[in-house]
Amino acid sequence: MKRKSLLMLLIAIVLLVACQPAKKKETKATRPNIVFIFSDDHAYQAISAYGGMLKEYAPTPNIDRIAADGMLFNRCLVTNSICGPSRAAILSGKYGHLNGFVSNEGGTRFDGSQVTFPKLLQQVGYKTGIVGKWHLGSEPTGFDYWEVLPGQGFYYNPEFQTAEGKHTETGYVTEIITDKAINYMKQAQSEDKPFLLMLQHKAPHREWEPGPNELSLYKDVTFPEPPTLFDTYENRGRAAKEQDMSIEVTMRMDRDLKMFNAEKLGTTARLNEEQEKAWDEVYDPIIEYYNNAKLEGKDLVRFKYQRYMQDYLACIAGVDKNVGRVLDYLKEAGLEDNTIVVYSSDQGFYLGEHGWFDKRFMYEESLRTPLLVKWPHVVKPGSVNGDIVSNLDFAQTFMEIAGVENTTDMQGRSFVPLLKGETPADWRKEHYYHYYEYPSWHLVKRHYGIATERYKLIHFYHDVDEWEMYDLQEDPNEMNNIYGQPEYADLQTDLHKRLEELRVKYQDSDELTDEYLQKSLKRLRHMK
Repeated sequence: MKRKSLLMLLIAIVLLVACQPAKKKETKATRPNIVFIFSDDHAYQAISAYGGMLKEYAPTPNIDRIAADGMLFNRCLVTNSICGPSRAAILSGKYGHLNGFVSNEGGTRFDGSQVTFPKLLQQVGYKTGIVGKWHLGSEPTGFDYWEVLPGQGFYYNPEFQTAEGKHTETGYVTEIITDKAINYMKQAQSEDKPFLLMLQHKAPHREWEPGPNELSLYKDVTFPEPPTLFDTYENRGRAAKEQDMSIEVTMRMDRDLKMFNAEKLGTTARLNEEQEKAWDEVYDPIIEYYNNAKLEGKDLVRFKYQRYMQDYLACIAGVDKNVGRVLDYLKEAGLEDNTIVVYSSDQGFYLGEHGWFDKRFMYEESLRTPLLVKWPHVVKPGSVNGDIVSNLDFAQTFMEIAGVENTTDMQGRSFVPLLKGETPADWRKEHYYHYYEYPSWHLVKRHYGIATERYKLIHFYHDVDEWEMYDLQEDPNEMNNIYGQPEYADLQTDLHKRLEELRVKYQDSDELTDEYLQKSLKRLRHMK
């Protein structure tokens, strides 16, 4: 009887153990996948989750899904508001004067031998991949898979570069990049590793060529004008007055605004017969209107602004649709619960504010970049953060998420605590910025400065020596330079002190600036 009871007990224990659910492998259970979606020149004003005057006219429902399910950052600031240097800062976690990439000009190449966060994720078992725009001159390193656009890339029928060489694909670049990204995730899912995917769109970079499904999306929409569209730059220095990025003067009627037939349009000369037919059906009537209207002065500026918005926002609609494809795939493939999704851009962009397009300046529309993060079971859905974060922080944030010990000399700081709803007492109260690329495209003068939650102090240098200071609470459009005004004397002294402390902290100096200037002038002489 005792033997029978003992046998029954043993059988019960075996059955109990057998019925227990199998434990997931540690890599899948403890380290999430990371999908980093990165667009080019996507203004935060053009994301409906950020609100603003375009929200009701050009919504972005799929990017908004990331905000609804995660966290929206209101104060993500870049170190240098231009494509290549921003990408280099993200990869290296360092300012351009230390990672070696401060400017797009003169054939600058990113030093791929240096430490980058994808390499560190590889070392702890992550599968790493990048697809889309690269724009760093050298070939990608630290990736198990890479397929990137050479240079700026093309919107239609784009070329891609791999380790084996270049090839051309038929279709629209935003959709092709997304196809490749989903295929990568399918392949990565079959392996017993967490993965990093850097999905980097070309859109909505100039010349803002909408895809075939978005060509006519906004052709009959009249967008509201920003209040500073006809800014005259009073109460500001030479930099704002002497730039070459205005809708009125700089924006081209042909390649930017498509006011000539497709075969005359540079990159759109790549259209095949079917694509060109669809293109002409949309643009021919607009060209006819323009030719007959004989617009001048402010009427012409208004026409150019509307054309710019119609194409720019149509490109973003294509990006938004394909963000939705990625989110839907993650859900359908059972990856959603263990995948962090991040959406950002290389910097902000002007959508007619101050009469401008492009970026580069330390003013708000250029300095701020969108950042939205979805991390299931960690980030509170629908949360909003107002702390100052930076693209300098992305590397160390991804490293902490992946379990990489921070033993590098990176200059950022992980914002994982912010994602968990906790702001450390010693979190940064100011941000350092430095733009170098002058004389070059758009003639924005070189400058560096400090931004706090409320104030900015900016030094324009090289062929000028001018200071500007702004109170964002009283002057959110940055129309009135308060530098030198007696009532701000104490604040001005404090900002100068804090700026110099930041330059020491981040190891920037006039000597490094002078070194870059000499290299730049040498390149310009060679180009001449």
